[in-house]
Amino acid sequence: MIPSYRQDFNSHFTPEKYERLRREMISRCGMEVPFPLCETPCFFPEALVERMGEDGKALIRQLVDNPGYRARSESSIPAKFRVPNESPHPMFICVDFGLVRDSAGELQPKLVELQAFPSLYAYQPVLAHTYMDVFDLDPTLRYFLSGLDSASYRRLLQDAIVAGHDPANVVLMEVYPEEQKTRPDFLLTEKLLGIRTVCITKIRKSGRRLFYEENGNQIPIQRIYNRAIVDELERKGVDLPFDFRDDLDVEWAGHPNWYFRISKYSIPYLKHASVPRTWFLDQLPEVPADLENFVLKPLYSFAGLGVVIAPSRADIDAIPASKRSEYILQERMNFTPLVETPYGLTKAELRIMYVWLDKLIPVMTIVRMGRGLMMGVDHNKNMKWVGSSAALVSG
Repeated sequence: MIPSYRQDFNSHFTPEKYERLRREMISRCGMEVPFPLCETPCFFPEALVERMGEDGKALIRQLVDNPGYRARSESSIPAKFRVPNESPHPMFICVDFGLVRDSAGELQPKLVELQAFPSLYAYQPVLAHTYMDVFDLDPTLRYFLSGLDSASYRRLLQDAIVAGHDPANVVLMEVYPEEQKTRPDFLLTEKLLGIRTVCITKIRKSGRRLFYEENGNQIPIQRIYNRAIVDELERKGVDLPFDFRDDLDVEWAGHPNWYFRISKYSIPYLKHASVPRTWFLDQLPEVPADLENFVLKPLYSFAGLGVVIAPSRADIDAIPASKRSEYILQERMNFTPLVETPYGLTKAELRIMYVWLDKLIPVMTIVRMGRGLMMGVDHNKNMKWVGSSAALVSG
């Protein structure tokens, strides 16, 4: 994106440096990263990243500040997973953008999706810093947003996740964490904040309190950094040791209800230049004739599960009427390939990560690079210079 940085990086790249990147990430994460690491970071002008940060804030505030939307989105929360004592706003939000060049040749951010749920908040700074170290990049390049640095970013996460508690009483809660591709982030979160990662199936309830076991001792849980996704709990038929509807004596670092309120469910309600045309399938006025220009998405899946690019009329007709409110049909954006690689121009999708304590601020980015139909691993198999990357900002 910044030609001078791109040309310099490409001209000095070697496979040996990439192997060192992989080894360094294993060392720093404490395990091998179980998803593809892109050979290159992305170099973005500050003005473009700041614009995406502001666009994301506008979308989030459009939803959170709207009492009408708050009332309508009640129906998005499944009754069995409706948690009491909801916070007035989400704590962690991620907004994904692709870049499209308009008729005047200018790059315009276009919304892919948004989710009020934590992402790789501990992992991503480590990846960005490792790119900087291994490839000996310009030290003036930045990867934190909103004027943060490594110390202030750590304090912000400490305030959001630990919130003054003894870290021993704060858990990162996930379903079968040792099986998750995001496990490097769990290990780095433990290292950064001193909290424990606990499988949801290992938690125990007594009265209104929750506990986990360590060295034969029952440790009370006072605060939960929730990473367990309801869709996965349901798909795997996980037998929960507590009921999300219970009035538990526990705090949530990111109240779970917001996962549903700010999600793909939100997109049809958004009005913004960055938002593609989107309808709930049960409210679609008529099926577009040019379905090749649309994407069919289930509302509550993750990691691209169930997404159909260029669906056929048969794909839409196959969804029962009773389930159509659980799908959206979204205009498909043809993102502009922008990053020069030895394998041709490559697309980049930027995730802006927010933390909302006293104010809503963008803090970090995640980049996914790909040349397939989507950015996920399944659509970029056996390719090089694609996968998980980082945004380095200058300007």
